[in-house]
Amino acid sequence: MSAAASETEVPLVGSQYDLRVGLGEKVGEQGIKEALEKGDPGFVHSFTTGSAVDGPGIRVVAWLAGCQFRCAYCHNPDTWKISNGMPVKVARAVQVIKQYSHGLQTMKGGLTISGGEPLVQHRFVLNVFAEAKKARVHTALDTNGFLGDRLTDNDLKLVDLVLLDLKAFLPDLHQRLTGQSNQSVLEFARRLAELKKPMWVRFVLVPGWTDDLAEVERIASFAASLGNVERVDVLPFHQMGRFKWGNLGMDYVLKNTDPPSPALTNQAVERFRSKGLTAY
Repeated sequence: MSAAASETEVPLVGSQYDLRVGLGEKVGEQGIKEALEKGDPGFVHSFTTGSAVDGPGIRVVAWLAGCQFRCAYCHNPDTWKISNGMPVKVARAVQVIKQYSHGLQTMKGGLTISGGEPLVQHRFVLNVFAEAKKARVHTALDTNGFLGDRLTDNDLKLVDLVLLDLKAFLPDLHQRLTGQSNQSVLEFARRLAELKKPMWVRFVLVPGWTDDLAEVERIASFAASLGNVERVDVLPFHQMGRFKWGNLGMDYVLKNTDPPSPALTNQAVERFRSKGLTAY
């Protein structure tokens, strides 16, 4: 079955915390390959409306399927496989965005594309962003940065803001936490700095993994060195996605891990502020 003819009837607007699997399987491997090459359709977990935490203002967020990281604390492991996403044509995605474009402009918001890892589907991302810019909608890319070299400098002109998820700074810790090296992540961050592309840094504080304040200090120093980081969000680990691991039959190593204390979270925030960064 061709990808172009495979959009599902599952509601597009939902929550990132909805468990969604197998929505794109009927497209088949060849159909998925063709879609990735063309950038149409994309494979979408869901759209969220009214978000106030995924960039400036009030935003529509598109959560895409597909990710090359295997984060130990991931709250959306159903977005790892691209075939779990529903096939959505660019025109349909743009239709959803345009429904809210007036309100997004009024509330100084915009469109954020997240995942999963959106750059697994970078051509779809660019197609949607190009249409969003035509509609004068602010665009934000929430990425782990690993596939940043897929974007040319010209491509990045379609992105108003990058939300860069820095998982860890020490290479061995990053490898254990995500299953991947962070070399290309840091290179992408430095490239964004050279381009003076506005950036927000996101850092998840996970007890037993990323709560060593020396590691927080390393990330804070790196972020401060870039010169283009407008804001840092320290995100306390939570268990809102634990049920997905169980339902997917996956072993969740953090199933008994508690969220960090408010005191520890505040200490981490202060490490970033001590470097001159705006942090929350």
